[in-house]
Amino acid sequence: ESVETECLGYDKTVEAIMSMPAPETDDERIILTLKRLRRKPKVTVKLQYPPSQQEPDVTLELFSGENLRRAMLTRGVKLNDSLSLRFDSGGRGDCGAEGTCGTCVVNITEGGDLLNPQKTQEAQMLVKNPRWRLACKAIVGFGDQEGSMTVRVNPRQWGDYKKSDKTATTRNR
Repeated sequence: ESVETECLGYDKTVEAIMSMPAPETDDERIILTLKRLRRKPKVTVKLQYPPSQQEPDVTLELFSGENLRRAMLTRGVKLNDSLSLRFDSGGRGDCGAEGTCGTCVVNITEGGDLLNPQKTQEAQMLVKNPRWRLACKAIVGFGDQEGSMTVRVNPRQWGDYKKSDKTATTRNR
């Protein structure tokens, strides 16, 4: 009997190997040919939606090194804050992960240390909201870290967002 494990992740590979029947006699052997097996660090991300959206919290398990925006979109998470104004033009609309519009901005309430450091443009855009990140520029599990984080989606739609903070993602004139 054989078990195929090619292209499986660490947990699924171990599960497949453990599912093999035990040898019935002392003469039976299990031969394991291993090319490469590496457990990739994971980050558990709890997503919270604004109360007005009436969406339940969602928990995602992401691999270290994944882009937060791409991971959220591929898992069906609703992004693109309608209250966001583009940093580059002051208008509305998605920039396609260029880091210029702010529609994918999220509030990292726990576990911000699991993300890559902000680059200059992102830091300038979000200077008034230090816990906010552009999901398109955020890499989870930076440096192969593991852990848990809590992310509030569409932070401008939460009750604790102050109107005076709305200039955080508008162009400085």
